[in-house]
Amino acid sequence: MRIGFIGLGSMGAGMAANLVKAGHEVTVWNRSPEAAAPLAGQGATVAAKAADAANGVGVLHSMLANDAAVREVLVDGGVLDALPKGAVHVNHATISVALAQELIHAHETRGIGYVAAPVFGRPDVAAAGNLQLVAAGKPDAVDTVQPLLELLAAKVWPMGDDPVRASIVKIAGNFMIGAAIEAMAEATTLTRAHGVSAKAFLDVMSNTLFSAPVYKTYGGMIAEERYTPVGFKLALGFKDVGLARAAAEARRVPMPFAGVLHDTLLESLSRGDADIDWSGMARVAAARANLED
Repeated sequence: MRIGFIGLGSMGAGMAANLVKAGHEVTVWNRSPEAAAPLAGQGATVAAKAADAANGVGVLHSMLANDAAVREVLVDGGVLDALPKGAVHVNHATISVALAQELIHAHETRGIGYVAAPVFGRPDVAAAGNLQLVAAGKPDAVDTVQPLLELLAAKVWPMGDDPVRASIVKIAGNFMIGAAIEAMAEATTLTRAHGVSAKAFLDVMSNTLFSAPVYKTYGGMIAEERYTPVGFKLALGFKDVGLARAAAEARRVPMPFAGVLHDTLLESLSRGDADIDWSGMARVAAARANLED
């Protein structure tokens, strides 16, 4: 199948590589051209412009950073206009509910299928094709791309025919990850203040009551105070908590803890921590208790 892939960041590069490895004819584009070089070496075609990655393809995947990038590249940059009628666009980005609703209309007016398919996982998981992926869109569009999604994910979780549903699941899921990080940050600060190391405490918790990937992965990073290499930038975590708050306000859903996360992440940004892993918000909890090294 002829496929386009736009956005070759830490997640997108591995995802696109898996489509190439499966034997598909993949054309890639990235704002920073050097990110496309490894994929060219694996057999992908590198497009000069984003719209060129959409020309003549049956399916276009995109993995962009935020609402602004999605709108700038896909809508204002002419990518949707370049897609053939009947093609399907798979959007893997975490975007606002408002933009998700805009995109549904933008695709319908152009005769293009739209599937929202955000993912859970870190870059190494993406490269291994073991993401957890939530997908929503019209049944015919989902059916078209299902075999491709299965190349990217350990499991594809169907969320119905409204793409907004997949977007809100991703937003809510990231909120839960942030809440887990904040809880571990505060709890380890408490134990450290009483002479129990973060590692000793989190070894107990992540192997008993909280034996789950989020606690093991992020707990390990917090215990070691190791916030690089980055799986998910702290600045993106701040963005996603903002998406949760906006979605909650739109439906009058109180989310008190979202305010706590917003303030912790904002404090992290003010410290200059935008580009570390978002588990690094643990530094704020330690600093508040005068325990940071």
